[in-house]
Amino acid sequence: MTNFIFWDDPYLKTLETTVLSIDSNAVILTDTIAYAEAGGQESDLTKINGITALESKLDPEKRFITYLLPQDHGLEPGASVHMEIDWTRRYRLMRLHFACELILILMNRHFGKKQPGEELLPEEIDHVGIEKVGAHMSEDKARVDFILSENIEAYFPMLLSEFKAIIDADIPIETGYINHEKRQRYWKIKGLATVPCGGTHVKSTREVGYVQLRRKRANKGVERIYITLENP
Repeated sequence: MTNFIFWDDPYLKTLETTVLSIDSNAVILTDTIAYAEAGGQESDLTKINGITALESKLDPEKRFITYLLPQDHGLEPGASVHMEIDWTRRYRLMRLHFACELILILMNRHFGKKQPGEELLPEEIDHVGIEKVGAHMSEDKARVDFILSENIEAYFPMLLSEFKAIIDADIPIETGYINHEKRQRYWKIKGLATVPCGGTHVKSTREVGYVQLRRKRANKGVERIYITLENP
């Protein structure tokens, strides 16, 4: 299996590693710092020996990531390579990923009538009184969709107030394994939520910064919240 170093150190921007295997233009590395799209978070922009990866694909069992390079990449199995990611993009993705999940949690706490200090459990994350039906995190914005018949903007003052309080509190964000063998991950804020998630995350809530929210009616009965960073 490839060693996913982005879980141990999501702030690492470059890495010296080796080629584990090659199949035409599909390259698998021994270690990697470059995230491949999963859980709604888009892939990193990745260069291997200065060659930009055309696509990154996560193995369904999370054993490795395949990087598709141009056919003339010139790499061979066992070769030492230099890997780098677009850090500006990665850091925005990290911040927006957490912002998106925090909005989801605050909505679920409200509809589930959780009290401060009562932690939202993993099985409650996607639907406690309100159901999430989609989420996506890109470099410039994130979105989360809910089943809701009313205009979701009515909840924006509550969401922004509670979001700001959590950001200002500068709370540590814990990450780790739910199941190491299956590579199932989580992030946690004590007293708030434990969230199954294999994305990359910042170390504390203050790093996320404040956000702006915009509403869209995605489909009949589906309300969408777009999330952007105030200071990207």
